[in-house]
Amino acid sequence: MNKMDTDTARTSAPSLTRRRSLLLLGAVGLAGLAGVIAFQGPPSQPAPESAPKGLVLNDTPKPIPDLRFTDGDGQLHTLADFRGKVVLLNVWATWCLPCRKEMPTLDRLQAALGGDRFQVVTLSVDRQGAAAVKAFFSEIGVRRLAVHVDVSGQALSALAAVGLPTTLLIDEEGRELGRLMGPAKWEAPDMIAFLMSIVEGKAEGVAASMNKGSSR
Repeated sequence: MNKMDTDTARTSAPSLTRRRSLLLLGAVGLAGLAGVIAFQGPPSQPAPESAPKGLVLNDTPKPIPDLRFTDGDGQLHTLADFRGKVVLLNVWATWCLPCRKEMPTLDRLQAALGGDRFQVVTLSVDRQGAAAVKAFFSEIGVRRLAVHVDVSGQALSALAAVGLPTTLLIDEEGRELGRLMGPAKWEAPDMIAFLMSIVEGKAEGVAASMNKGSSR
């Protein structure tokens, strides 16, 4: 090998080494990035048991006054009659246009979830009593909701309801878990999924709040 070839070889050796090092570092970097992406996984999706829009949950369950009201036959009832069930208590009136609009969705919710563990209780504050509610239910085809009436209207002040409709979510022990002011689409899939998770004790934060309230 002549001198020129020797010098070229000496010069090329470090360059080749540097190139190999850079390629190796690049490969390691790409592998690390891929590992981070794989670890993070796909973008997280909202849990199906997250509270639907408009439904404000309490930090801890709150006691509720034991309201007194009558059914379609004039028999006296209280909220205590529904202990052991998750109750969706909807306070409304036939003269309230948003109430009239949402009532069929509550009827469909009762059809979907109503049973031994869940019940929709619609409480009318109509001064005309059960007759007005029965006529309205017949007019719009409500078949699954029982008639409950508070002609005194005291439920509004007792529940600190500032308007109609006002809907309270009540646990099996008769405590308020949260409330929604105004109308809602109660048969919407996200609403049904959330309420089902409440019945099954799987809703995020609610179970912990219930336990915290029970331990006091």
